[in-house]
Order: sequence, then structure tokens, then C-alpha cells
Amino acid sequence: MIDWDTLGFNYSPTNGIVYSHCIDGVWEEPSVSEDFKIELHPFAGILHYSQSCFEGLKVFKGVDGKVRMFRPERNAARMADSARYLDMPYPSTDLFIEMCIRCVEYNFEHIPPHEAAASSLYLRPVLFGINSQLGIHSARDVMFIVMSSPVSTYSGAERLSTQKALISRNYDRASAFGSGRYKLGANYAQSLKAYSTAHAAGYDELLFLDSATKTSIEEFGSSNFFAIRGNSYITPSSNSVLPSITNDCLRRVASDMGMDVQVRPIPLSEMDTFEEVNSCGTAVVISPIGILDDRPYLESPILTRRYTFGDPRRCGPVSEKLYHKIVGIQKGLEEDVYGWCKVLDL
Repeated sequence: MIDWDTLGFNYSPTNGIVYSHCIDGVWEEPSVSEDFKIELHPFAGILHYSQSCFEGLKVFKGVDGKVRMFRPERNAARMADSARYLDMPYPSTDLFIEMCIRCVEYNFEHIPPHEAAASSLYLRPVLFGINSQLGIHSARDVMFIVMSSPVSTYSGAERLSTQKALISRNYDRASAFGSGRYKLGANYAQSLKAYSTAHAAGYDELLFLDSATKTSIEEFGSSNFFAIRGNSYITPSSNSVLPSITNDCLRRVASDMGMDVQVRPIPLSEMDTFEEVNSCGTAVVISPIGILDDRPYLESPILTRRYTFGDPRRCGPVSEKLYHKIVGIQKGLEEDVYGWCKVLDL
């Protein structure tokens, strides 16, 4: 029996995974594995050259009993973009969604009830190179897996709990002409040491700046950045920022609420003008940032600057309104006027 009230953003056992291989350009029929084991040759490219990209999307059980998958076609398109950057085969949108639906069907009892307000069935599609190779070249053959886990909030805290963040000055997430706008495993690997350092110092989140000048806001290590100032919704424009599907949803909702939506370069010097600051992404929807600290470097004990946003103990009113609109659509509490939810016939 699953205790829905104790879920965090951690792996919980489910019934099985759905997988398919693409060998010599031909995709095989998807299969299900109940033992969660896969076989890889030790010379598989993924083990040597990080030929891997992934996605994250959620499935919800609504108040009307219907099961909704949130914007899977956008995840399929973003995975295709990532795979093209890695120069390797990728599943079609139809195959991507078909395998996601099969994963949901096979793990149906692990979808949290709608009463578990912050909970969902999280799907993690992963694509990686499997052909044996020694030289450095693109993957010819790949494996695509869709796995799932019931989850709650990313930090395990209550919904919309404020977080304390730190600016990362001596670690970069992505370079100006690098892979930052793609959802590659390697992008996250290079932030792990920085995160460990920040967590040890009592911080929940890291904010990365542009790698060239350290003067422009880019994104948090786990998700996009957006800020509220007056009636404006402001989020960075940069080739190093992952195009967040959640951020796209929030911008649409903000625009329809009559807000001025700005997607533009944001100088760090603007930070003290913001009334609300948040990270946003699939795992969190919104995580309010109450305090943002700046230090000469991550390991430094010297505090150069502290920013606080509104009441640092609670989510700002505009951000909270945006959050409830998105979650309301996901849970069937609000009309899906955007056509974002794929209702599954299960």
C-alpha cells in the first residue's frame, strides 16, 4: 500500500518499464520489462561518451476520475531536439507518446489520487547510445526507455514552500555555444559538485549566470528562472537556457491574465527590483525563492549580497495564482482551454 502523504521526489518501485531499440535505423516493437534490468555491452557509447538525453513529464488523476498526461507532444519534440544535437536516432512523436501511455497503463495503480494535491505519476523517458565503439563518433544504435515513479514535491517540502538560493560564480552549467538548451544528462552531471557544495552550506538551489561575463541571469540548476515585477512576468532569453515546458505554460497563463510577458536578457543588476522570484519546471511547477545570496565563490564564507523577495517566508501572490491555474488544469479543476492535457482512455 502506497503512503501518498510521505512521497517526495524519489524513486518508488513500480510494476515495469517500457523499452524499444533502434538498430540500423529500424525501431523495434516496444516491450515491457518487470525486472528493470537492461543489458549493455561495456563498449556501449553511453558509458564512454555520454550519448544520453532524457525528459520528464507528469500524469495526473483528476477530480473527475480521468487520467491526464500533460503536454507529451512537447516532451517528444524536445527529446528530438536533444537527440539531433547529439546526432543520434530518436523516437517519433507517435512512438514516444505510445510508449508513455503503455507505461501509464502498466503502472496504473501507482497514479496518486487527486486528493494527494502535489502528487503525480512522473514519467522519465531516456534515450541513449548502445552500439559498441571505441572511437569518438555518434551513436548509430540507441535504446529508448520510459519508466515511472509516483512523486510529490521536488524538495519533499510543502507546496510553494520558499527556498534559499545561492548564485554560482565559480561553476558554470553551460557555455555560451554549448549544450545548455538541450536536456542532456551531461548538463546535470557537471552541476553535481556545485550542488553538493551549496547544499552543505544550507542552500536549496543554485542560480547560474552567463559563463562569459557573469553579469546576466540564466537559470537555476534544476529549472528555469522567472520573476514578477508589478504586472510583468520576466524570464531570461538565452541560447544556454533549456526551453522549459512549464515556463511556456506559465507565460501563456500570465499573458491571458493581462500581464506583460518579457522574454529577454536579464542583467543581474535588475535582481533587487523584483518582487517575486521563482524556479519553475516539471518537477516543481513553481518553487518560490525567498532569499538569494551572492558570494565571491561557492566555498567562500563571505556574503557579498543578500536579496530578499517580498515576504521570504511565503510564495508571492502573483506566483501563487499562476501555480494554482496550472495545477488546476492538470487536475481537472480548471477548464483546459489550451488543449494541454491528453486524456487517457484507461
